[in-house]
Amino acid sequence: MPDGASRAHQLADIQRAIGGELVGRADTVISGVSSLEEAGPGDLSYVAADRFVPVALESRAAAFVVSGRIRELNRPQIVVPNPAYAFASLVERFFAIPLAQRGIAEQVVRGTGVTIGPETSIGPFVTLGDRVSLGARVTLFPGVFIGDEAVVGDDTVLYPNVTIMDRCVIGCRVKIHSGTVIGSDGFGYVQHQGRHQKVPQLGTVVIEDDVELGANVTVDRATFGRTVIKRGTKVDNLVQIAHNVSVGEDSILVAQVGIAGSTTLGRSVMVGGQAGVADHIQVGDRVMIAARSGVSRNLEAGQIVAGSPAIPHEVALKAYNLIRHLPELRQQLRDLAHRVQALVSPARRANRTKRSSKRRG
Repeated sequence: MPDGASRAHQLADIQRAIGGELVGRADTVISGVSSLEEAGPGDLSYVAADRFVPVALESRAAAFVVSGRIRELNRPQIVVPNPAYAFASLVERFFAIPLAQRGIAEQVVRGTGVTIGPETSIGPFVTLGDRVSLGARVTLFPGVFIGDEAVVGDDTVLYPNVTIMDRCVIGCRVKIHSGTVIGSDGFGYVQHQGRHQKVPQLGTVVIEDDVELGANVTVDRATFGRTVIKRGTKVDNLVQIAHNVSVGEDSILVAQVGIAGSTTLGRSVMVGGQAGVADHIQVGDRVMIAARSGVSRNLEAGQIVAGSPAIPHEVALKAYNLIRHLPELRQQLRDLAHRVQALVSPARRANRTKRSSKRRG
C-alpha cells in the first residue's frame, strides 16, 4: 500500500524496496519526487540516459536513481538496470496518494438486484442500473453511469462521468478516466433506396484486467459477440475503438488513434498518435505503427510501418527524405530535358536535310 505523499523516507528504505546498489549516504531523507529540472533539495529524481547527465549535475535533487554510477555527481545514487521502471515503482509505493475511502453517498441512484462488494467507494450522483455487480474496493467517482447487468471487477476505478452501458464487463484493477464511454452502439448501417437503415448492435464489450483507458475514449459494443480489450493494454485519450475489434494483451494505443470495425490487433502492438487502421484488418504481435499512419492491409508480426498508406518504416524514411528534395529534383529534370532537346534538335535537322537531298536527287 502507498505510504502517502506527506511522509518522508530514508533512501535506504527506498533502495530495499526497489533493489539495486546504494551509493552514498543511506540516511538521506527523501520527502518527494520530481523531474531533474524541477527537483528541490528533498526530492528524488532519476537519470534515464547518459544525455541527461549534464541536467542531473545542475539539478538540486537530494538523490538520484541511475543505470550506472555517475562519478562526477557527488550525491547519493541508487544504481538499477532500468531507472525509469524503478522510479515509477517507488513513486507508486511511497509517494502516490491513495484513493480515499468515502463509503456510499446518499445521492446514488440504485436499480434492483445490485450487488456491491466490500470497501467500495461510490460518490454522489452515480447511477447503477438493475442487476449491476461491483467487486471489492471499487471506486466510482461522481457522475458515473453503469447500465443494467454490467459487471465491474475488484479494485477498479472509474473517474467522474464515465459511462458503462448495459451488459458490459470490466475486469479487475482497471482504470477508466473521465468522459470515457464503454458500450455505445457500433456504427452499423445498411443502405436501402438511398437511406441508411441502422443495424441493431446486440453484442457487448469486455475490458480485461489491468487495462487503463484515458479520458474521452470510446469503445463500441459489438454488433454480435464482443468487442475486447485484453489484459494489460493501455489506451491514451481520445481513442476510438469500433465494434467487434479485439486489442491484444499489453498493447499501447496513443491519442487520437482510430481502429475500425472487426479489426484484430495482436499482443504488444504499439500504435502512434492519430494513426488509423481500416476495418477487417489483422495486425500481428509486436507490430509498431508510426504516428499518423494509415493501415489498409494486414500486417505480419514484428513489422514496423509508417505513412499513409502504411509501408515498411525504412522505406517510408527514404520516401520522406526525398520529399524535401522534390523542388530541386524537378528543376534538375527540366534542365536535363532542355539539354536532351538541344542535342536532339540538330540531329533532327540534319536528318531532314538528308531526306530532302535524296528526294531532289
